[in-house]
Amino acid sequence: MNLHQFAETHEVTNQPPSLDGANLYRIDLPLQEWSRRFGAGWAESRIDAYGALAGGPLMEAGFLANENKPVFSSHDRYGHRIDLVEFHPAYHQLMRTAIEHGLTSLPWAQPQDGAHVARASMTYLHSQAEAGSGCPLTMTFASVPAMRLQPDLAEKWLPKILSTEYDPRNVGMAHKPGVTIGMAMTEKQGGTDVRANTTKAYPVGAGGPGQAYELVGHKWFCSAPMCDAFLTLAQTDKGLTCFLLPRHRPDDTRNQFYIQRLKNKLGNCSNASSEVEFRGALAWMVGEEGRGVPTIIEMVAMTRFDCMVGSSALMRQALTQASHHCAHRSVGGRPLSEQPLMQNVLADLALESEAALALSLRMGRALDHLDDSQEAKFARLVTAVGKYWICKRAPAMINEAAECMGGAGYVEDSILPRLYREAPVNSTWEGSGNVQCLDVLRALSKEPGVLDALFSELGDGHGDKRLAAHIAQLQAAFKDTSDIQYRARQLTEDIALGLQAKLLLEAGSSVVSDAFIASRLGTNGRVYGALPRGLDVEAIVARSTPQGF
Repeated sequence: MNLHQFAETHEVTNQPPSLDGANLYRIDLPLQEWSRRFGAGWAESRIDAYGALAGGPLMEAGFLANENKPVFSSHDRYGHRIDLVEFHPAYHQLMRTAIEHGLTSLPWAQPQDGAHVARASMTYLHSQAEAGSGCPLTMTFASVPAMRLQPDLAEKWLPKILSTEYDPRNVGMAHKPGVTIGMAMTEKQGGTDVRANTTKAYPVGAGGPGQAYELVGHKWFCSAPMCDAFLTLAQTDKGLTCFLLPRHRPDDTRNQFYIQRLKNKLGNCSNASSEVEFRGALAWMVGEEGRGVPTIIEMVAMTRFDCMVGSSALMRQALTQASHHCAHRSVGGRPLSEQPLMQNVLADLALESEAALALSLRMGRALDHLDDSQEAKFARLVTAVGKYWICKRAPAMINEAAECMGGAGYVEDSILPRLYREAPVNSTWEGSGNVQCLDVLRALSKEPGVLDALFSELGDGHGDKRLAAHIAQLQAAFKDTSDIQYRARQLTEDIALGLQAKLLLEAGSSVVSDAFIASRLGTNGRVYGALPRGLDVEAIVARSTPQGF
């Protein structure tokens, strides 16, 4: 018997075509519409170009950077302490591409209407390809407002922070055309409670803003330890104070900055997070002495914004994969995307994704207009609201998207497992859920005009009775202050949903806004795929599914 005929047992069928090389901007109709809506139309060609990179070479680099994690070397072969973290070339490719395209600098270097929105749109595309590299990128971007509080330091450092040249060499900043900035705040005993930090700062000379100090202490989390400098917190005689700590001293010798180990994390694997010790590390005071938290919060506000954008990006990439799979995968002779229950699930996921993007880019518009009092108050509040809600929604949404793909969404050949592992970090770092909700209460109760700004933004429901009722309920909820801290999560969720509903309603796509309001402001199911009857789910699914494949 000739067994050669059985060497091939089957033909591969019923599999979706590859998305490799897809332009992530061109297959994302909501991103196109919302970026234009909020003022970034002038940057469309720029965003489009980044969409091609994100779906092509950066997507490939993302897999390589996560398969080849950073490696820490404490000493060289001669026994000298070097504290070096080495990365795969793919990681450097991701960093270089992002910096060259202005993801760390655009709104600061070229301020104009829509600059924050354009930069957020490109960050949204970058994070779909690889989210871990986003950590040093966002910290470098976010360091600028804090650095500007100390003009003498800013004069020296900002030109290189805003440079579009990436230089990963382990040398002093004087020898580099561009630098990256990290952050080191968290300590073992305090975590979120940074006022419990014990790291001490000792003046080298006179002391005061802009002056040199030596820092002694530890940091339980120091993100991206191969950055060129770090904004950090330490205690002086006047309390917790912000400092800029470079990795090299002005004479090019290594600073007394010692990496203890890299964190072994659930996700975010391409990015090195570390524990460090300062053993007399040279640093310069940024801002007023004893005002460390208000100083560094200038940076944290921007990193929280990027958490919103990053989680929105993870959700969008999960949706892209799921909707594409279901459009080309048949069960029982029909594509999954044409089957009613799957349409319900996919449409629900699409609503979540677009609402997250809409709120994130609306936040970007506010950052473009901070000279406007209403926009400044909106930004103050929605930084916390959006960071809480969008980052909270991402893990469950990505889990559901993976399930749409069955086993194909559970194996590492797919990007879905990486997206799922990545998702929880955005709700944890830069202040966890409770921190954000308490910050919402703080902004609304203690900062004049913020509550009025919120309800001015929400309006009267724009003719939709369901939204109007939601806004009225929210107003009533804030008048009852008896156990408001206990209810902070529910209040924050209701703010987020009200804002998202309003944005979608204003945008004019009734298919999307009707479905969102009917499902989010009502009393429907709490899992994805429990949309009510009577919605145009086919149109919603089509809007989110990559075309041309």
